[in-house]
Amino acid sequence: MTDATETLDGAAAVDAPGLLPGLWRDGLLIALAWGVAAVVTVSLPDVVPWGGGDLFAAITGVGALTFVVLAFAAHRLGRAGEILIHYGPWLIAIGVWLALWELITAKTGWLPKPFFSPPHGLLNVYVNDGQRLLICIGYTLRLWALGFLSGIVVGYAVGVALGWSKRFAYWGMPLLKLIGPVPATAWIPCTFYFFPTTFGASIFIVALASGIPVAILTASGVGSVNRAYYDVGRILGADSRYLIRRVAIPAAMPHVFVGLFMALYYSFAVLVVAEMLGAKYGLGWYIQFQTAYSGYANVYAALLIMAVLCAGIIRLLFVARDRLLKWQQGFI
Repeated sequence: MTDATETLDGAAAVDAPGLLPGLWRDGLLIALAWGVAAVVTVSLPDVVPWGGGDLFAAITGVGALTFVVLAFAAHRLGRAGEILIHYGPWLIAIGVWLALWELITAKTGWLPKPFFSPPHGLLNVYVNDGQRLLICIGYTLRLWALGFLSGIVVGYAVGVALGWSKRFAYWGMPLLKLIGPVPATAWIPCTFYFFPTTFGASIFIVALASGIPVAILTASGVGSVNRAYYDVGRILGADSRYLIRRVAIPAAMPHVFVGLFMALYYSFAVLVVAEMLGAKYGLGWYIQFQTAYSGYANVYAALLIMAVLCAGIIRLLFVARDRLLKWQQGFI
């Protein structure tokens, strides 16, 4: 048994037969894929000039050299090395995709300009229009934060009331079911009447898209709490306020976070339309402006930024959920 264990441990230290002990094989494959992307970028001519090719090749080339070094050092980096090894297949896929992306756009023109852009075309946008994009990111985050936070606060309060009070649910749930299926952008004509500024109207559109899923999922969570918990609490002398704070809301938190995840996606989906309502800056405004002038490389660059922002906020929500619901780890 001991010999078998030692054999397994020895095999785990080497990723493949014939390689050096402790060598991260995927690191070499990542370096190869990224190096191919760099070579393709500089060695083959562009069908149509894009700009940024040399810088993109330099970045991918440096990345390839870095992964060569990490292939020999990843197993010594502790937790950081474990994360790097875990995402190794993804890094290989990214390198392969970058090389193929270059080939089918800039080098062969199978996906032609201006409808498609190569990676170094997007990089060229970030270099030349980076200052305006940073301003747009700031405006978008301000609009999104105000709309999202106000929407989830109101949606959360309404959801708790719907799930707790049968009388409130009798009147409120039919209205919520009536408003919920209607896209938030369909209320734009009403927003111009009720809100004095286009910025306020934009906040309302984002808040409406965010608040409805939070309200529905919160009401579902509160309503699904086992009534026996309430009975035990009342026997022990708890009033309604205590039961809401200490029983209903904690038990409904998994549903609330599902609503938050849905609200986040819906809020980003309506950002582009919300920023059409007279906004001077913002990623949604930037996308509309560049689309009007066929600047599709700029459009893709802005969409990539929005995707990264959304993914980052989603990650923060997961971290918050794991910490707040640690006591429910065995149930969610």
